[in-house]
Amino acid sequence: MKESYGHRPVLLEECLAGLNINPNGIYLDGTFGRGGHSSEIAARLGEHGRLICIDRDKQALEEGAIRLAPWKERVTFLHGNFGDLRTLLDQEGIAGVDGMLFDLGVSSPQLDDPERGFSYQNDAPLDMRMNRDDALTAYTVVNEWPKEELRRILSQYGEERYASAIASKICRVRESAPIETTHQLADVIRSAMPAAALREKQHPAKRSFQGIRIAVNDELGAIADMLKQAIPRLNPGGRLAVISFHSLEDRIVKTELATAARGCDCPPEFPVCICGKKPQVKLVPRKPILPSDQELKENPRARSAKLRVAEKI
Repeated sequence: MKESYGHRPVLLEECLAGLNINPNGIYLDGTFGRGGHSSEIAARLGEHGRLICIDRDKQALEEGAIRLAPWKERVTFLHGNFGDLRTLLDQEGIAGVDGMLFDLGVSSPQLDDPERGFSYQNDAPLDMRMNRDDALTAYTVVNEWPKEELRRILSQYGEERYASAIASKICRVRESAPIETTHQLADVIRSAMPAAALREKQHPAKRSFQGIRIAVNDELGAIADMLKQAIPRLNPGGRLAVISFHSLEDRIVKTELATAARGCDCPPEFPVCICGKKPQVKLVPRKPILPSDQELKENPRARSAKLRVAEKI
């Protein structure tokens, strides 16, 4: 989760160290947010260095560009989905880059903006789009998707154990009138859950809102697409740094990087490799990097963050 202007970017020093920045290299921030990581990368680049900033949210790019104004000669802003990384780089004529950073999930400014409909904390129209040009909104998912599909995304993406009961309740309520706002949806979710679940520390709608948001933005599909496209576009010695915030994201990142680091995908029982696939990256380090105790004190939103770094062979 990325910062707003008053917050420190998550795992900032760890990301900068992981990228191992060459002042004359080409770098990419695939989840620009409000430019917290990007501004620190740009500040470390020389006159021949270049930074490509990508985000799905036009507002993020417009506001973040102000922050990066001191380095505007070396920065290029691109509106798009990092799942389309290959196309975006091709459009700019960039064959390879020396480092890429992806800070996954919804950004703090998006969460904190009531109009965006990401949070159950403020009442707002059901939206949840990271890219407001996209057609699919949370309203459509909640009011038009079949019960079984609702159950699937609440269970799979939200890891909500009461997904079946919540999906059934949503479908019953929407038969009378559409569920139009975040508070309406949160109330419906709460009413479908047993009393024991309502006594838990976290908000009863948290997991369901996560599941719906991931579905609206196809977040997990975009992560897998991005990783498959990013590794081949790294220059030798280039670094890929990815911050994830929940187990679903991290599982995809861990699996894709492990596969790229292993190379060979022959069955274990084969005495010799016949696929011919070679490792593309090495993991540096092999374990995920976690926030320090000091960072957790300063920014509680970093508590679930994991940074994984790989270097192109």
